Amino acid sequence: MDGNGRWAHQRGKPRLEGHRASLQSVRDIVEACRQLGIGFLTLYTFSAENWTRPPAEVAALMMLIRESLASQIAELDQKNVRVRHLGQREGLPDPLLEEVDRAAARTANNAGLTLHLAINYGGRQEIIAAARALAEEVASGRLVPGAIDEQQFAKHLYRPELPDPDLLIRTGGDFRVSNYLLWEIAYTEIYVTPTLWPDFGKRDLYEALASYQGRQRRFGGVEDES
Repeated sequence: MDGNGRWAHQRGKPRLEGHRASLQSVRDIVEACRQLGIGFLTLYTFSAENWTRPPAEVAALMMLIRESLASQIAELDQKNVRVRHLGQREGLPDPLLEEVDRAAARTANNAGLTLHLAINYGGRQEIIAAARALAEEVASGRLVPGAIDEQQFAKHLYRPELPDPDLLIRTGGDFRVSNYLLWEIAYTEIYVTPTLWPDFGKRDLYEALASYQGRQRRFGGVEDES
């Protein structure tokens, strides 16, 4: 969800106003995915690299995420959305973790859209954590190196139950994945739009999905000519 700062700059506003404006896009896209029957939506909310931003902006983002979740959780629960955290807990403020845990507990039994909030998330960090967990199993004798395959590795990701994404949407026009779900997006279709995240709405989502529907996913094979 890129472009909040640029959106604010174009309007002569502080960066935080761009982050505030982005919340409506979050609500719209979550609701659209729910209505379309999409099973999983993961939002790159705060990356492991975002800690390098000015401390005041980081603190404001932590507060904004917590307040937004607290204000929306009743509606999300009522609409059968399951909320889960994706990323490292270490380093996150306790009030934010408490709110995330409350949301996860309240919606744990919901069977509709599963909404993963990637907070303090980094793809390389996730892969390193999985590699360390596997190394510990080998060192303890619980696993032999020859048994390590993709399935064994994936068991040690932050959310092993999360299926590989079908579609990655990048707003803001940059053609890079920015350390996002590096293991999981090996065969994910990518859609890049210049639209800044606070301007990204349901129509933009439908255009991205229409683009996805027009593609043929070969997963390394050949095109089906039948």
